[in-house]
Amino acid sequence: RTGILKQTLDNVLTLVKSTGDLVAATVTGGFITNILAADQFLAIALPGRLFSSTYDDRGLSRENLSRTLEDSATMTSALIPWNTCGAYQSSVLNVNVLDYFVYAMFNWLSPIMTLFIAAIGYKLKKIND
Repeated sequence: RTGILKQTLDNVLTLVKSTGDLVAATVTGGFITNILAADQFLAIALPGRLFSSTYDDRGLSRENLSRTLEDSATMTSALIPWNTCGAYQSSVLNVNVLDYFVYAMFNWLSPIMTLFIAAIGYKLKKIND
């Protein structure tokens, strides 16, 4: 109601010049929300709602948004110690998150690969496809 998120999104979107920039902003938004909100579901839903119209405006299929949120917010949630996923994994495995971080390569490589793939424009679906 106060428009804080809208104002923040507008400021971020001024920096977005290409599709790769939009994907990078989505990855960053998912990761930062994971850190601040400490919940995977919020890290998926909040950036998803905020960026959906931008993907539409650029003629990109929402499958790109979904895949980007999966690769960023979902994959990194277990790497944040105070996130619900990180706390659960740590307690079940009885291992500190920082101890298993290096072995969870898929979790931290996934957003990096997403950024690389978006930068080269590989498999980015358009709405018309």
